[in-house]
Amino acid sequence: MGEVRVEYSQIYVESGPNAVGLGLPEAFAGQNSGLCGAAVPGALWLHTGLHTGSVRFCVEVHDQAPHLDPAWEDVVEASFRPASAEAALVEWGGGAVRELGLREIDYRVRYCARGMDEARGQDTRLDGQPHVDRYLLQFWPGEPAPDRILKQTAAIAAYWHDYARELPAPPSPAERAEAERRARLARERAAEQRRSALEQRQWGGQSPSRALRAVGGNVRGLVAFDAALVHAIDAAGAATQRAVARLAAHRACEAAGLDQLDWVRAGLAALDEGRPLPPPLDDPEQAWRALAADPRVPDRTVGRAVPPERPPFRPPARHDDRPQTTRPVPGAGHSVQITRGEPDPGLRMSQPHMALPALLDAAAAEPLRAALDAVYAGVAAYGEDHPALLDEVRSRCQGA
Repeated sequence: MGEVRVEYSQIYVESGPNAVGLGLPEAFAGQNSGLCGAAVPGALWLHTGLHTGSVRFCVEVHDQAPHLDPAWEDVVEASFRPASAEAALVEWGGGAVRELGLREIDYRVRYCARGMDEARGQDTRLDGQPHVDRYLLQFWPGEPAPDRILKQTAAIAAYWHDYARELPAPPSPAERAEAERRARLARERAAEQRRSALEQRQWGGQSPSRALRAVGGNVRGLVAFDAALVHAIDAAGAATQRAVARLAAHRACEAAGLDQLDWVRAGLAALDEGRPLPPPLDDPEQAWRALAADPRVPDRTVGRAVPPERPPFRPPARHDDRPQTTRPVPGAGHSVQITRGEPDPGLRMSQPHMALPALLDAAAAEPLRAALDAVYAGVAAYGEDHPALLDEVRSRCQGA
């Protein structure tokens, strides 16, 4: 391999997530030797004599235990199994990475060193200076076995051996599994607490019922205006929810002047009597076409309804300050536009187009969905005056 750079007398073999951020005590916990830390699965911590600079370093992979050259002064062995097929020699701080080509099997690893004390005394090797210490790392297939010291010469090697022997024993596999289980449960509890806190904040400080979670439609939009009212509508029961839906449809159509149109009045009457909406209201696409084609539709506009600001949320900045009138495209379904932040006095919307969805939504098959969507559409139809509608809906729920 030639040369590798070391920092703080360290270089590593990494092969999986456990190797990242490996700590010195955990790398050598329970070992007898202190030059090659193999206590963490899938990782090796290798000590050198030189503190900073390049050292001669060679890696060998054998089919069986190689002959030990007596020229090496300090030699240790340990067991190692890569945690992935990408085992690599990695410099301190995530520097250069050199793939080792190891398989995901059990290996015996031998770490040999020479000149450690001299390099320790030198501390730092600059480019162009002669090498003082050198190292050899050998792998071969082998059953797991305790680490051992084959040869000890350098004082710094003895120091690291003593350090390793003084460390407490690592946790047993059962203890490690239990610690991981507890950590996982703690993470799950924390995640659930965060999820619950976020949900309560989104729903006005109260967890939603199963029905509210499943209702869909514009429930989240209405929560922004009055979360307590949404929960009250949910708790009021089907009969009151139907009454609220009818109320919102009538008030929206009255505010926009749609109640003066015969086909809208017919729809409101059918809604009051519990009958299906008559044509053209039985088909939303046809209803929008009728609204666009009827010359009697009042030419009224309304400003946008703005929900109250609730810290810590901040309203998003508007990206378009140009005055404009927004009308849904006939035949493309219906939409309700509500904004956060200060209303733009130049932005006005067609009030009849905001009101028609209240009538269509009030006829929904599911009472809760009908009430919530009709009230939300009514809020858009009332615009700046929407608190009056919400107060009337609240009174209806309280009187149920």
